[in-house]
Parts: sequence; structure tokens; C-alpha cells
Amino acid sequence: MDEVADRYVRRVETFARAAATVPDTGWGAPTPCGDWTVRDLVAHVAEMNLIHFGRVGVTPRPVPSLAEDPSGAWHAIREQVQAALADVDVAGARVGGRLGDWTYTQVVDRAIGMELVVHQWDLARALGWRARIDPADVDHLWHTIELVGEEEVRFGFGPAVPPPDDADAQARLLAYLGRHDDGRRGAPLRGAA
Repeated sequence: MDEVADRYVRRVETFARAAATVPDTGWGAPTPCGDWTVRDLVAHVAEMNLIHFGRVGVTPRPVPSLAEDPSGAWHAIREQVQAALADVDVAGARVGGRLGDWTYTQVVDRAIGMELVVHQWDLARALGWRARIDPADVDHLWHTIELVGEEEVRFGFGPAVPPPDDADAQARLLAYLGRHDDGRRGAPLRGAA
């Protein structure tokens, strides 16, 4: 459980730092996610962090506006998810549905984790920043993809694209998830792991 909570905190804080640095003029920028703007992408990830509460009988508390206070919103979201992971009854509650018979903890670690990691890359790319995914997250996401299955991956991420001939593990993962990784890399985004 602590490992899942630690991984969640690292991922959500990385995403929150990226969202907090979006310039006022950047919210309408296009992203690698079809017709989504940066604002749409950030709102989607926030919603995905809270949507599963209802499935385990928890009513999420209101959070600050993402547009007006992205840091405050992400802090409130993180606190609620951490509290749910620390509550034995909630953490172990079964969440049925398209993903299978997972516990709330597994949903956070797998589904929400994938949202945070992949969409943080999308956000970085939308803003022209270097985008590097932690190799441990690349491995963890491949494992999640195996658990989710092809049909669910395509439902959430669309068709795969061919990876470059010299693709590394990150580029192969992103291609499988319908994204082109042109190799703009470097230091992790703004202190990301």
C-alpha cells in the first residue's frame, strides 16, 4: 500500500508542477490528444483522479478551480486520494466496470497512474517542453496495459502508431498509445522523477 501511495504522490506532484507552470496564453494550446486543449487535458486528468470515489461510496469534496488555482486544486485532489488510499475500507473496496474487478488501490495505481504519466507527457509536449518518462513508469505502464487488455487501451487511447526504427522503451510505449515521440528529451520536466 505504501508503495502505491508513494508512486501516486510522485506522479500527481509531477503532473501538478507541470500544470502550475502553464502560462496564461498556454491554456488554449493544442495537445497530442485529438481536439483537446491544454485546459481540456488538465481538467480530464483532474476528473479521472476523482471520478472513482463514487464507485467506492466516497463523495469527493469540492476543489479549487483549476483555471484560477491549479496548484490549490491539485493539492486538494492529492489529499483526497491519499486519504482514500490510507482508509483500509476504501482502499480495499472493489471497483467493478470495464477495467475488471480491481480494488480502489489498484485503480489508483494502474488507471489513474497511466492518466497521470501519459498525460503529463502530453502536457509537456503541448507546451514545447522536454518530455521524459521515468523508466520505472514506462515498465509499470506496460504491465498495466497487459492487465487492461487491448480493447480497453484502444477505448482510452486510440490506435497505435508505428514507432521509430530506433525507438527506445519510452518511444515504443508512446507509439502503442498513439503518440509520436520525436526524441526531444533531456532532463525530466521541472523536477519530475
